[in-house]
Amino acid sequence: MQLTVPYRVETIIQTLEKAGFEAYAVGGCVRDSILGRTPDDWDITTSAKPEQVKRLFRRTVDTGLAHGTVTVLVDKEGFEVTTYRVDGEYEDARHPKEVTFTASLEEDLKRRDFTINAMAYNPARGLVDMFGGAEDLERKIIRCVGNPLERFTEDALRILRAVRFSAQLGFAIEEDTEKALAVLAPNLKHVSAERIQAELLKLLLSPNPDYLRTAYEAGITAQFLPEWDVCMVTEQNTPHHCFNVGEHTLQSLKNIRSDKVLRLTMLLHDIGKPVVRKTDENGRDHFKTHGAAGEKMAGAIMRRLKLDNDTVRKVCRLIKWHDYRPKAEPVDVRKAVHMIGEDIFPLFLEIQRADMLAQSEYRREQKLNRLDGVDQIYQEIIREGQCVSLKKLAVSGKDLLEAGYGPGKQIGEILELLLEEVLINPHINKKEELLGMAKEKFPVPDN
Repeated sequence: MQLTVPYRVETIIQTLEKAGFEAYAVGGCVRDSILGRTPDDWDITTSAKPEQVKRLFRRTVDTGLAHGTVTVLVDKEGFEVTTYRVDGEYEDARHPKEVTFTASLEEDLKRRDFTINAMAYNPARGLVDMFGGAEDLERKIIRCVGNPLERFTEDALRILRAVRFSAQLGFAIEEDTEKALAVLAPNLKHVSAERIQAELLKLLLSPNPDYLRTAYEAGITAQFLPEWDVCMVTEQNTPHHCFNVGEHTLQSLKNIRSDKVLRLTMLLHDIGKPVVRKTDENGRDHFKTHGAAGEKMAGAIMRRLKLDNDTVRKVCRLIKWHDYRPKAEPVDVRKAVHMIGEDIFPLFLEIQRADMLAQSEYRREQKLNRLDGVDQIYQEIIREGQCVSLKKLAVSGKDLLEAGYGPGKQIGEILELLLEEVLINPHINKKEELLGMAKEKFPVPDN
């Protein structure tokens, strides 16, 4: 099998071989190349020790010497070069107690997580595939190298990585590997929130975000997202829905484009429903205030997972408003843009569409017609540059001060009143007209 290896990678491999060492491209770059994908990065494994690698290349960075990794810089591009190694005993289900360097490529490959990630490639020697990785790629299977219980015991994050790779590639998880997931899922408590967050986001941003169902069924999400597990057993006895809360969430994830804020919003948009669920005398469920409840819960979940503040703020605002339904009328839409925020209103429209398409057919045409109308009016507002916030108001606080109003609370009150009038009638957004309106409603105090 011939793979296309970048010139810089081939240069590193040849330099190591000329010095008497073995060297191979390894892991994900080999997997992706076989699949016909462009690898995000290229990793190299070698029989050379870190200090030997450093002597062979002019520019290197000590990335992780204790684990045998040196970053080699070629034309300002970095490539991780790691010595063949054998991991010692794992004490915390995440990190080996010690690492031993070895001269055996086989020993290095057998410590890796999945067969599809345990292949190596050398331009001269070709593919080294000791564990059937190429066959598993063809069969579209995620399978551990060796005993899955041992692999997952060594590193608990591999439990979530199995589902993530499955979602990214659209592969099934091999039977014994899947059984081991459920047995060892509780070990994820030893893994940091940051590492779990990174894998969860990769899963959510994959072509198959609904594969999160596999994580639920294996007891994986129970370890870091128990609130969502409750959604998976919360029914929605209402004509608007044909799935329970969790299945509705999974369907809505498939309906939205791959964007961190959008996918997180869809994951958590109904997280408050189990908390506020009420069933009336006819057996129909109601979920009033689930947006407000979900906003608080989602904020706590995302902070627990160590997500950045900007993402937390945007997702929380979208969840707060996701069920708000403005009429397809210009005044209503301008007020909605002001209330929800100019920065996220386009995302709000995407969220509502994905949400509707994951509901039952009940009144769907009516719902989508309203949303289409809102979208059309919003596009007109943007085209015309209509004022929907204080920053676009033709009058500023400085203008009011110059008109004779004293500093303080009244300035803010006047600006809010003027904005309210402009949201109703955008054509009055002219400085002189607004100042006249201000003086009429709030006479300038005598000095």
